[in-house]
Amino acid sequence: MLNKYARAFFTRVLTPFAAFLIRRGVSPDTVTLLGTAGVVAGALVFYPRGEFFWGTIVITLFVFSDLVDGNMARQLGRSSRWGAFLDSTLDRVADGAIFGGFALWYAGRGDDNVLCAVSIFCLASGQVVSYTKARGESIGLPVAVNGLIERAERLVISLVAAGFAGLHTFGVPGIDVLLPIALWIVAVGSLVTLVQRVVTVRRESAEAEAAEAAAAPGTNGHASHGSEATS
Repeated sequence: MLNKYARAFFTRVLTPFAAFLIRRGVSPDTVTLLGTAGVVAGALVFYPRGEFFWGTIVITLFVFSDLVDGNMARQLGRSSRWGAFLDSTLDRVADGAIFGGFALWYAGRGDDNVLCAVSIFCLASGQVVSYTKARGESIGLPVAVNGLIERAERLVISLVAAGFAGLHTFGVPGIDVLLPIALWIVAVGSLVTLVQRVVTVRRESAEAEAAEAAAAPGTNGHASHGSEATS
């Protein structure tokens, strides 16, 4: 849902900014690299110290680079396999930094081993969810399922909750509980999504193998008639 509606909205909003960068001679790859560096810095500098509000502000500003670089590439007519590979790879780096920052907080001053483990699970499951789709597609399967929680949902749920939880340092009582709740939601949702994709790949794999077997010579009516005629 977020990929379908929110992404389209922000793409339109950010198109003038993308055009401005192009006029300044900035390349899409540069925007991708700077955006990832900003997210990593925001997550690993602020989150381990419990400064969730400011960390989320910094991360959010740089997360939009994911839309800007693609917009720039389309305007330049330079969409490429390399650009898609770089963007997807650095997305994984950024995601790892965000949930790694949460894990560092709970392993340190946050002092909660359970939430540290949940954060690590969110980090790992997010990587595996992405891998299952990429791997399925690499062996020729469509992997025709999105799943309950994809990258956009993981980021929005986690960053919104972290930002609001950070208001606790400004004196808002009880709001810090939002981040643990969000992490549990992301963990469970990622697990469900992983199962959905694994089941889909298994089904599509069986269907593909059955279709190949049916199309092989001598396994259907047309093929056997043909062999009789030639013999």
